[in-house]
Amino acid sequence: MSSEFWYVYILQCNDGSYYTGITPNINQRLRKHNASKGCRYTRARTPVELVFQERHPNKSIARRREIEIKDYSRQKKENLIRTNKVRGFSREVPSR
Repeated sequence: MSSEFWYVYILQCNDGSYYTGITPNINQRLRKHNASKGCRYTRARTPVELVFQERHPNKSIARRREIEIKDYSRQKKENLIRTNKVRGFSREVPSR
């Protein structure tokens, strides 16, 4: 059994829209999104900024939470972001 945590995350794209996803490694996934190697939605909307993250014990639970958040209105997502500040991760990927 894997002890790897999964994260639900929300990115704010350069056009102001939000993208919600899951990953076991937020920093690596954020780098991929900003290198235009993430999903199709964010490729045309870089740079993106990590504005929300939530840790879950497994992929299944994270996926259910992702689906729940994707159903939220923009206002409800913004309330979630505002009340759950990103901690422990850089909001932007450092330049190399």
